[in-house]
Amino acid sequence: TCCDVNIFVILLIMKISIKDLTTERKWRSATGYDEEKFRKLLAIFEEAHLKLFGKTVNERESESPKESAIKTAEDLLLFTLFSLKCGLTYDLLGLVIGMDTSNAKRQQDKGITILKSMLIDKGYAPARSFGSVEEFEEYFRQYDTLIIDGEEQPIQRPSNEDSQKENYSGKKKGIR
Repeated sequence: TCCDVNIFVILLIMKISIKDLTTERKWRSATGYDEEKFRKLLAIFEEAHLKLFGKTVNERESESPKESAIKTAEDLLLFTLFSLKCGLTYDLLGLVIGMDTSNAKRQQDKGITILKSMLIDKGYAPARSFGSVEEFEEYFRQYDTLIIDGEEQPIQRPSNEDSQKENYSGKKKGIR
């Protein structure tokens, strides 16, 4: 129908790609990096993808029965960085990139998994858990100051109304 054709045309127009990033300002606004740093990151990203999945992005996509908006590692890295930089909902992200909402979520998850793997392999990822207090202390021994954000800690909600008021954060105006 006419409406379907219009939506298809809008999606084709809105889809961003590497060729749209013609200036350093556009590179930084879309990815957070200039082109040179993006290319360096891309080489590591491709290695990490191959290590995790045993195939390149091109090989995996060629085996897929469905046509994908993301055909190369370059596309996947651009998509992942763009999605993290812009903070769009998956609905809008899919619209801008040219894919459905659930695929946008899956592609972002895949890209983040690869980025995390890269950071861990290269030794840039911070430790997330420790087996003992001694291990924690050893890890942070090199730092003079350690700041821990413990502002919002979940607690078991008390059944007694007075106890609930004692533990109330004050964020919701309707509770007194």
